Amino acid sequence: VKPPRGTPADPKGRYEFGVLTSFAYPVEGSDEKLIVATTRLETMLGDTAVAIHPDDPRYTHLHGKHVVHPFNGRRIPIVCDGELVDMEFGTGAVKITPAHDPNDYECGKRHGLEFITVLTPDGAINHNGSEFEGMMRYDARIAVEEALKEKGLYVGKEPNKMRLGLCSRSGDILEPMITPQWYVNCTGMAKRSTDAVRNGELKIVPAEHEKTWFHWLDNIRDWCISRQLWWGHQIPAWFATKKGETGVLKTDMKNNDRWIVARDEEDAYTKAEKLLGCSRDEISLERDEDVLDTWFSSG
Repeated sequence: VKPPRGTPADPKGRYEFGVLTSFAYPVEGSDEKLIVATTRLETMLGDTAVAIHPDDPRYTHLHGKHVVHPFNGRRIPIVCDGELVDMEFGTGAVKITPAHDPNDYECGKRHGLEFITVLTPDGAINHNGSEFEGMMRYDARIAVEEALKEKGLYVGKEPNKMRLGLCSRSGDILEPMITPQWYVNCTGMAKRSTDAVRNGELKIVPAEHEKTWFHWLDNIRDWCISRQLWWGHQIPAWFATKKGETGVLKTDMKNNDRWIVARDEEDAYTKAEKLLGCSRDEISLERDEDVLDTWFSSG
């Protein structure tokens, strides 16, 4: 990881925030370019779609087409999404980075997009960042802008008021990104709870609060029970690999089948032998450092 350099144009090396940067994606097989904008330019390294409104007449001819990523050649689909895209805002085209934005995440699920994480836990660009790998996130923001200018794809900047999420402990700027977590499927529990009220087995008093009960439980989501804290009940899960095995990362969700939930390490080894089809002395186990959510563990 390369140490932060700061903004060369600023005497104190301060990074720039509160600006909307526009750039263009080349449309595959044509000379046309599709312009998008972002306040976090470095995240374009993880873009996996450009969204347009299905009713936007400007882009009807682009339905089902692709743009090409300028740094890695990745074919990026142009998707129609009337839920996310506002035709009246900007160019009406929105870059989609499902692994680094909550709204893009939902869009990614709707369209079955690829989720590409471009940051390490330390805030540097990872192996998915092409020539920007190893740069700290805001240095990469500057470098990506310069590289887009060299390719003739940079459009410009304009002021954009924004709120930055800050860590209450370190004061650092929070970065939305997908990381593997442990969840509880709450669908069954929620259904039992709503059925109990609907069939009269359980009564909500006063009755007008039934609407709130049904609103929450009929729209239940999976419950994330893992926490990245020092104190708590450590999650009883181990990541299994064969000794000497390379390229099998626990942070890669493609390897989720390598996680083993067990009562203790002895039980984990037994399950790992069956999973990997080898003897114990060939297996390496690494326990998840996360702890359980206190509400879950207290139950």
